Amino acid sequence: MSVIIVFLAVIAGISGWWLSQQRLMSKPWLEQGVIDEHGGSLGPAMPTAKVGLGVFLAVVGCLFALFTSAYFMRMALSDWQPLPMPGLLWFNTLVLVLSSVALQVALMAARRGQLDTVRLGLATGGLTAVAFLVGQLFAWRELAGEGYLLASNPANSFFYLITGLHGLHIVGGLIGLARTSFRAWTGTPARKLALGVELCAMYWHFLLFVWLALFVLFAGWAASFIEICRQLLT
Repeated sequence: MSVIIVFLAVIAGISGWWLSQQRLMSKPWLEQGVIDEHGGSLGPAMPTAKVGLGVFLAVVGCLFALFTSAYFMRMALSDWQPLPMPGLLWFNTLVLVLSSVALQVALMAARRGQLDTVRLGLATGGLTAVAFLVGQLFAWRELAGEGYLLASNPANSFFYLITGLHGLHIVGGLIGLARTSFRAWTGTPARKLALGVELCAMYWHFLLFVWLALFVLFAGWAASFIEICRQLLT
């Protein structure tokens, strides 16, 4: 139970920090500013799509936190046999980092009006994300070839379930990325692409953060951290 509290507290802290950065906790009726002729404020407003994505990412973060907590609680039982982490996961992690960096470059280029760089960043981000998914499939195939099948052991089931869930979120992100890329290649000015590129970059940075946490989990490095957390909570 303490593990669940720790993970949910981390997710809540990150979500609260993000909301504060986006001015969602401000009190506009107490703020002073210039009012336009229609009675509306001229100050910048938070796009609805960005707010929605932030809420969605908070929910997804809690989902992964609960799965991770279940992983830790299940591994304490006697029938748990940890499976070796495929070396290919190191390469996959690097590829996902490159994908996130490419989308960040595309975002900065969109804000500067550099359409060619936006197109290059979006294409690079998409191709490296696909490469990550292909690498994950090869990692699954490697484990299955060594006898670590889905139903062979609870550890195997958790690995396939969690990495598969993460992969599905990557696929979902690729759909949104494809839409933004289509707009970039059909003549939409770079500055008008800024919001769409920013949403894609936010999503990719979040999935990278989740994957790095999962990588630490599967590598077995999180055991010491959890033990420290348990000691602090007792």
